[in-house]
Amino acid sequence: MNYLLHRLGRGFTVVMISAFAFVSCKSSEPVTQPSTNRNPSAGATNRRPAPPKGGIKKFSDVIKKGAKTDEGLFDVHKQDDKYYYEVPNDLLNKEMLLVTRVSGTTENFSFGGSGQKARGQQVVRWQRQGNNVLLRHVSHQEVADEDDPIYKSVVNNNFEPIIASFKIEALGKDSSSVVFDVTRLFTSDVRLLSGLNDGQRRAFQVRRMDPSRSFIDSVRSYPKNIEVRHVQTFDVGRAPADQVTGTLSIEVNQSMIVLPEEPMVPRINDPRVRYFAIAQRDYSLENNKTETRVYQTRWKLVPKDKEAYLRGELVEPEEPIVYYIDPATPLKWRKYLKQGVEDWQVAFEAAGFKNAIIAKDPPTKEEDPEWSPEDVRYSVMRYIATTIQNAQGPHVHDPRTGQILESDILWYHNILTTLRNWYFIQTAAANPEARKTVFDDEVMGELVRFVSAHEVGHTLGLPHNMGSSAAYTVEQLRDPEFTSTHGTAPSIMDYARFNYVAQPGDGVTHFFPKIGEYDIWSIKFGYTWFDNITDPTQETETLNRWIKERADDPLYFFGNADGVDPRSQTEQIGDDAMRVGELGLANLQVITENLMSWIEEEEFGEDYSDLAQLYNNILGQWNRYMGHVVTYIGGVYRNDKTFDQEGEVFTPVSEEDQKRAVEFLNRHAFSTPTWAFNKDILSRINQSTAVETFRGRQSAVLNNVLNLGRIGRLVDAETRVDGDVYTAFEMMDDVRNGIFSEVRANRNINVHRRYLQRAYIDRMGFLMTTNGGGFFGGGVNASQSDVRPIVRNQLEILQRDVRRALNAGGRDRATRTHLRDADSRIEKILNPDG
Repeated sequence: MNYLLHRLGRGFTVVMISAFAFVSCKSSEPVTQPSTNRNPSAGATNRRPAPPKGGIKKFSDVIKKGAKTDEGLFDVHKQDDKYYYEVPNDLLNKEMLLVTRVSGTTENFSFGGSGQKARGQQVVRWQRQGNNVLLRHVSHQEVADEDDPIYKSVVNNNFEPIIASFKIEALGKDSSSVVFDVTRLFTSDVRLLSGLNDGQRRAFQVRRMDPSRSFIDSVRSYPKNIEVRHVQTFDVGRAPADQVTGTLSIEVNQSMIVLPEEPMVPRINDPRVRYFAIAQRDYSLENNKTETRVYQTRWKLVPKDKEAYLRGELVEPEEPIVYYIDPATPLKWRKYLKQGVEDWQVAFEAAGFKNAIIAKDPPTKEEDPEWSPEDVRYSVMRYIATTIQNAQGPHVHDPRTGQILESDILWYHNILTTLRNWYFIQTAAANPEARKTVFDDEVMGELVRFVSAHEVGHTLGLPHNMGSSAAYTVEQLRDPEFTSTHGTAPSIMDYARFNYVAQPGDGVTHFFPKIGEYDIWSIKFGYTWFDNITDPTQETETLNRWIKERADDPLYFFGNADGVDPRSQTEQIGDDAMRVGELGLANLQVITENLMSWIEEEEFGEDYSDLAQLYNNILGQWNRYMGHVVTYIGGVYRNDKTFDQEGEVFTPVSEEDQKRAVEFLNRHAFSTPTWAFNKDILSRINQSTAVETFRGRQSAVLNNVLNLGRIGRLVDAETRVDGDVYTAFEMMDDVRNGIFSEVRANRNINVHRRYLQRAYIDRMGFLMTTNGGGFFGGGVNASQSDVRPIVRNQLEILQRDVRRALNAGGRDRATRTHLRDADSRIEKILNPDG
């Protein structure tokens, strides 16, 4: 059965991973899209219909002299304040992508930000029905082969909704097109085209969209797409800004893009080498169940010289991937952004292509007066002037096959601030170049290059690979030669920012990520071209063999950050979080001790805002180290496998490593953080909340350790592990003994520890009352599982120890008061009705 099926139902993209973000096999036989005439919901065919009697005017009576016409995919006419689409008959019933982007917002709009941030892509078609043109929503979730008897049932159960209807005002001059007024599609509240999602409508208390204050700003027609820029104005009960107005106005961009005439042969997505993907429920596969097929999103690359390619020579593609730099981009960053694009050339060479990905400056008006970043034929790295500290790499793809059609990388100006903070906090201890608030252009340029390459990776179809960074050892990350050639991780798609493991004196000079081993492998897997492929299953044997050849090598591991596998975590580098954490904390102490002198401002009138920002980032980095270690407790390694591979998919973390993790936390997370309480810094940025600030961070780590799902996984492991296992009782004993070590040792308890101990009791009270379940409870039922009895046992032991300490006497007044309070709190939890 040929893979080309008629697609129906609502389409969706599967992100197999978390803004901050996104080769084909050419058949030797022609591949054609199934005729839409066989779709009962498609209505009229593309044959030229006879003009109905009455109701339709002459073209010249509708589009009068003086109207402005923009020619392209279909002509757009502006007559006074109205816009008319002239859709050729051969485009009626053609599937088109509709991509809605919020291009202009107000402060506090949030929920994904602005600056061309896409709301998601839909599929629509224009369809003639008598004297009207309908806009229908097409879906691609459920599919069936047209020749399969089940096809009719699939069609009947996926009838296409009608989004809008427009009266045909005239036929084209040669009657080969229909003309209709499309203005109200963009000036009324059509949910499919709205710049607001449901959450925003609730948050802003939207009452209605006001047509009198909503208008079309511009409509542009290009050879493959139509671009509409319009303003939507809403009456709201709670405006995100200028609340006294009760009004929210946003600018929205609508892209309507024609899909390729010849669909690309898709490639089946594999969780072991994951891509962004589309999913389709296929009712025609020869299985005993309805199966969901998942396909990669990727560009279509076909070699110019197929014979040379098959001989193993590097060959240029028929159509390379080209990214243009936005004309609004500051000149000093352009070369670095382009380098980030072309850094991927080495990966495409592994797939057999040379010059497959290229970066270009935009043409001048003299070189190409028609060039526009809104033309879907051009992928552009957009430079957006907002305060958002981010960058994103989305792409637009064909929902039938996953073929990427265009991408606009979003580069927000304030990402430079984020890069400054990351690089300073993670490398300044061993890197003199980072010891200032304003970096040299060459240094900042390399940071820009890194983020550019990361975002380009998303636009090639690659999601975050959070498991990659665990492949490099601590020793390798401290080796000057290794780091100069390998960077921080085998994949630039990991959140392996900069090298915070290297110590002063190690001699490391390169602290950046690079295109690594996994990146090269993933591009080879996704973009290698196979000859004579008409169905995606024809290439799966070869691809599966490639995966198995690399299965035991951590350099080629893909990991999704799920909070369970300690290898797959954001912002982590190295193969041992406890060793890495020790080294990272040593660097943070060096940075904290020198922070004042390294960033001292000589300019008159400079305040301490940079000092406060960087100090808060130091505490944030401390928090990351703690979180990386917590994941080892109750952690489970996941190695995706197929039936033809030996070994387990899920393996609990060893007892030794879990014990080491708790010991690390008792030593560094739950101890008094004397190094962080730098009086010189705090006296300039904090009036009176330093103790409370750190209490919040410590209690967050503690709550993460005492997580229902984590405790539940420890209980579960006792039934699955042969030999030594770290039990839930042992973990809870170790945490309690660490946090309340002063109680048995007959010592006074300082303010930080008193706060932490109360946080512990509060958390235990929560575990005694919550029912758990759901995502945040790790699926554990606290009432019926072992969790609540274990917690009760811990509280009974703690209460006994607290009462013994009180009876022993001694200690200062604050400690005695604290212990009496602790006893009272515990008693209330254990006996709430007593």
